Amino acid sequence: MAAKKPLPDRVQLKGLDSLFGIDQEQTGQVLDVPIRELFPFQNHPFKVLDDEKMAQTVESVRENGILVPIMVRNRPEGGYEVISGHRRKHAAEIVGLETVPVIIRDLTDDEAVIAMVDANIQREEILPSEKAFAYKMKLDALKHKAGRPSKENLRQVGENYRSYDLAAENSNDSARTIQRYIRLTELLPDLLELVDSKKIKFNPAVELSYITPNEQFLLLEVMKEDDVVPSLSQAQQIKKLSQEKRCTKEALHALLAVASIKERNVVIKHEVIMQYFPAEASDAEIESLIVRLLADYRKTHGGV
Repeated sequence: MAAKKPLPDRVQLKGLDSLFGIDQEQTGQVLDVPIRELFPFQNHPFKVLDDEKMAQTVESVRENGILVPIMVRNRPEGGYEVISGHRRKHAAEIVGLETVPVIIRDLTDDEAVIAMVDANIQREEILPSEKAFAYKMKLDALKHKAGRPSKENLRQVGENYRSYDLAAENSNDSARTIQRYIRLTELLPDLLELVDSKKIKFNPAVELSYITPNEQFLLLEVMKEDDVVPSLSQAQQIKKLSQEKRCTKEALHALLAVASIKERNVVIKHEVIMQYFPAEASDAEIESLIVRLLADYRKTHGGV
């Protein structure tokens, strides 16, 4: 194993404590360690993608090296678990660096989760799924710590601790928003992927998180077959169907088909319409007749 030596003083940046939101007394020594000894955080919720931003990071590392040390903690089985700096580590691997600067923290499992989320949640672009699982991990860690509360760091309401308020610390999201993000972890992966790709908006997705996994599967089938995506009002109606135990595939087809037609805003040219009506017919008379003909067609053919 390569020897670990302290980096020169110029690399030990003064702003590390404020960057990571930690107390200086808790900050470990900055060391230069082999990159092969770094391992990803268990169940790390933030994706490391080879996208344009990664290309920029790679170029920066190639030109300047890693300017901000990677935050790690010791692993019982050897090596170090990365708490913050997965993207920097990946860039260093692409560049071909053999060693990287790290700052070692002595953290419990729960403390490591909280530090990992807080250090990553400030990034400019974070997918809804990343926020959802990150906040859930932080909330679970806070609840574990709440089992041994101190008056200094936890506020009590009766016997319950305000974990959501604590989860909102070091975040731009409110406690209520965090609660709604965590609801997204109840979605099937295929639905959550549609949220990440912005095909399903955030608010409808939260409503859909309350229906059962089997109902979500049926919804995915209907969405694919009818080429529709639920709006907020539709998602709320689907949630109600689930609560009433009436969320069948047929009900979903009917709900999404009708709503889809309402939202299409179909326009028929004036010259096309007037082929079938006398010139003196009013707009109200034309609309009334069209609606009646469509209703008769639906009764005869069992649907539109």
